[in-house]
Amino acid sequence: MQYDIRHPDFEAVIVPDATVSQLATGYEFVEGPAWHPTEGHLTFSDIAGDAMYRWRPGDAVPSVFRQPSHKANGNTYDAAGRLLTCEHATNRIVRLEADGSLSVLASHFGDKELNAPNDIIVTRDGTIWFSDPLAGRKPFFGVERDQDLDFQGVWRIRPEAETAEPVARDYELPNGLCTNAEETALYVNDTLRKHIRRYDLTADGEISGGAVFAELTGAGEGVADGMKCDTEGRVWCTGPGGVQVFSPDGVSLGVILIPEKTANFTWMGADRRTLVTTSSTSLYTIPVNATGHHLF
Repeated sequence: MQYDIRHPDFEAVIVPDATVSQLATGYEFVEGPAWHPTEGHLTFSDIAGDAMYRWRPGDAVPSVFRQPSHKANGNTYDAAGRLLTCEHATNRIVRLEADGSLSVLASHFGDKELNAPNDIIVTRDGTIWFSDPLAGRKPFFGVERDQDLDFQGVWRIRPEAETAEPVARDYELPNGLCTNAEETALYVNDTLRKHIRRYDLTADGEISGGAVFAELTGAGEGVADGMKCDTEGRVWCTGPGGVQVFSPDGVSLGVILIPEKTANFTWMGADRRTLVTTSSTSLYTIPVNATGHHLF
């Protein structure tokens, strides 16, 4: 069984006879998949393995892209096609420049270290948004050390700014975040509270609201973690069983069931209709009838 169908509208999202296929395996804990739509490759992190990998269609296995990675987690691209990465071990946001150098975009708030940036997106105006929970200050997922800040929150770096600023502090464990295709809504999930919150997002990068949009429910392994929208406004989020899909109104449509605990996912391929998941030790793929909202 590939699906847990909770609402008839889920039928429009899935490919009924599709099967989940294992793309690669043998990692310690994979995360942060990011597809480059023009160069046609997938980059992802093995947090515990302290490495990042890159895979192109036709490759037998992914190749090492960056090692050590400073326990890298989330990855994304900006409008210029530059790769941005969250580093757990160094509590930094870094950007890979065209000349191959790394620029540090954020690491501190005043004289305090960030906790451990986790997931990251860039909106069309160049604003960077990221979550900053404590997971990267614990063994296995990072480097064990005391918390410097007194909160776990959601952050923004405006294009003209030199520092990151917190935009929400009332989270137990902020994790995945995404916008809809129109960039009128920002979604952030809270792993410990098992829910997704929705903010109104203005054209000038301000947010308001933040009410609970949906709850993550069901049996099986998995928590609120990686999250993205498709082009029709549905919200996809990891959760119990695999990848859960919600309507733009927050109705639970169903779950794409994945064999291992799934931490994140993205869409890849020229049509962005192949779902690829980072699931504990492996990557899995399955075709879907939904187009992923592109990163740039």
